This record gives sequence, structure tokens and C-alpha cells, in this order.
Amino acid sequence: MKKHLIYDLPTRIFHWGLAGLFVFAFFIAKTVDDENPTFSYHMLAGLMLGGLVVLRIIWGFIGTNYARFSSFALHPKDLIQYIKGILSGNKKRWAGHNPASSWAALIMMGSALMLAVSGILMTSGYKESFEDIHELFANAFLVTVLLHIAGVSLHALRHQDGIALTMVHGKKEEDKEHFEISGHRPVAALLLIVLMGVFGGYLSKNFNTSTGHLDFFGRSLSLSENDD
Repeated sequence: MKKHLIYDLPTRIFHWGLAGLFVFAFFIAKTVDDENPTFSYHMLAGLMLGGLVVLRIIWGFIGTNYARFSSFALHPKDLIQYIKGILSGNKKRWAGHNPASSWAALIMMGSALMLAVSGILMTSGYKESFEDIHELFANAFLVTVLLHIAGVSLHALRHQDGIALTMVHGKKEEDKEHFEISGHRPVAALLLIVLMGVFGGYLSKNFNTSTGHLDFFGRSLSLSENDD
């Protein structure tokens, strides 16, 4: 069956950027003591993660057809039918995000935003008040990622349609050509990379490695437990 372009380049960059930043931040959180200066990079990655999600939300309203939230299959009945279909071997296809990936995307984006917000609050002097909330959303993100990977793997085994590579080349097997989007949107992808680069540069410029403090748009955030 012919493959058609479904996901534009900005959507794919966001997908892998979200995964990379979360893995990086989570790895530091689990392997580095919060009094170690290196732990600051966990928090910087979290801010980058939040910025990336904000841009994805914007793209979710102005992007190509299957990048938009309006194309997500969010009806509970669709999710139940999709899960039953995977288990039974049903070959029903979804042009864009299937019900499981639609819900996974929303939960991960929401969790990432809450991680960034709670992280900012924690570094503003309210660590004890928001530490449990921060950990809750980190675990919610992790569980959703694991379920998403398991779902993609099961789908790939059942349907043998190469869905695991969809977020690499952006194409899916479809039997109707009108599902295809018109292009990869390289200009929007370049703009996304530039904006994230500028944001990362801003964080780097305003982060004092000797004190562990970040001047975040006029707000001082303490990214290190070391007060020396």
C-alpha cells in the first residue's frame, strides 16, 4: 500500500525534542544529587521542555491538518474500539493520530507544562509545597511514554504497517490520497529550531554557574541547592 505524507516536519521535531529533553532531565534527576551543580541542567532542560510545548500548542492550532488538535480522536468510544481492535487484529486505519496516541500526546504535553510550572515554583522558594506535584507529573509523563511505546510496538506487530517509523519520515500507509498533507513545512521547522535555539541561548546567558541562579525574565530562580 502506498505511503502518504501525514506528519509535517515541525510535528516530528517536536515529537523527538519532547522525548529527548524529558529523557535527559529524568536521567539527571535519577542519577545526580540535587546538591550537585550538574543538577541545574535538569531544571534548564525542564524549562526548554516547557518552551517546546508552548510552541507545539501554537502549532496545534495553525499547523497542517494532522498536527492540529481538531484532528485528534478524543472520543472515549474511539479509544475503547481502538484498543479492542489492536487485541483482535482489526485493520481499521486512522489518517492522523489514532485515539491512543491522541490521548498520549495531550497527557504528555499537559504533564510537561505542569513540570515546567511546578519546577519554576520550586526554584522560587516553594520547593516543599510543589515537590510532590512535580514528581506526580513526572511519573504521569513516564507511565504515558511507556504505555505509548507498548501500544506502538503492539500495533506494529499486529498490523505490520511500519507505524514505528512514522515520526521519522512522516508517512503512513493509507488507501486514500486526499489524506496526504501538501508538504513538510521546512520553513516552519527552521523557525521552530531557531526559536528553541534563541530560548536556550537566553537561558545559558542568564544562568550563573557559580551561584546556580537563573534570571528568568526578571525572576530569580535558584537552580542549585548549593548556596556558596
